[in-house]
Amino acid sequence: MHAGINQVEKEMPAEIINAEKFVEMSAKAKFCAVKRLKSSVKLKLRTPSQLYTLKVEPGNAEETIKKLKCEIKEV
Repeated sequence: MHAGINQVEKEMPAEIINAEKFVEMSAKAKFCAVKRLKSSVKLKLRTPSQLYTLKVEPGNAEETIKKLKCEIKEV
């Protein structure tokens, strides 16, 4: 296995399905980027080692965003 392939695997975002787990992880994050789409809202949580994403419905997004424990950046 090449070292370059391993590096790419590490940098791939991990999708989180559970919103509560995402909120817990936000305590260790540098920031959360919020991208609002027509059918959903994507939350991207940047931790020192990994990028995590969460897709939520627009109606539930504000409730989840208010619970986050890191800086919020609208994208």
